Amino acid sequence: MKHLARKRFGQHFLCDGFVVDAIVDLIDPRPSQALVEIGPGLGAMTAPLLQRCGALTVIELDRDLAARLRRRGGIDVIEADALSVDFAALAQRLGQPLRLVGNLPYNISTPLLFHLLAAADRVVDQHFMLQKEVVRRMVAAPGGKDYGRLSVMLQWRYAMESVLDVSPQAFDPPPRVDSAIVRMLPLPGAVAPACLGELVTVAFSQRRKLLRHTLGRWLDEHVAGMVFDLQRRAEEVPVGEYLDLARRVAAARQG
Repeated sequence: MKHLARKRFGQHFLCDGFVVDAIVDLIDPRPSQALVEIGPGLGAMTAPLLQRCGALTVIELDRDLAARLRRRGGIDVIEADALSVDFAALAQRLGQPLRLVGNLPYNISTPLLFHLLAAADRVVDQHFMLQKEVVRRMVAAPGGKDYGRLSVMLQWRYAMESVLDVSPQAFDPPPRVDSAIVRMLPLPGAVAPACLGELVTVAFSQRRKLLRHTLGRWLDEHVAGMVFDLQRRAEEVPVGEYLDLARRVAAARQG
């Protein structure tokens, strides 16, 4: 029986064999690696990934699709919402760092990227299909409209690049947006101060205003006298400067 895409799960199934082959080549899976596919759907990437690596863990929320996948050999199926999965614990269970891949449902892509931050030290790499607009924001450099909270909160932890564009015609049903594959490599030894998320959220809360109207007021309330150039807009501040300020704020609070 044909499986109909379910809107509540944000399902758009990859069906272009040439695109699938290109993505699998980019991932370059090898035997004995802890490969985990998020949202395998009808298994367009699952089969070629499994052929190369021999064993595969998949995370699928749709119970009908999970049941189909269980009938295939070599696949460990976790029937769950990826947002509820403890990826660090999964890496421990599999005995090695994870290689994460997937055509992520666009309706949960940003929350899932933030969820995965907690397990970045247990990950080798991540290759995800996402809305092209989201990928542009992820890899954006300071100074442009695409550079924002998502850029900063991911770039402190990962080296990222957009490696392949994918048109809507590669899916069934076709989404209304273009897609892209992003490669994410965790940066070794990266540690973010606890207040980084709060600080960056405040900075970009009114991105058209100078930081003295947003971040400046927040700094006055929390650590008066902190020196920082506030005569800029949030999009003009590089990731390294946000990190440095967050470390100084955290140290001042502890002091």
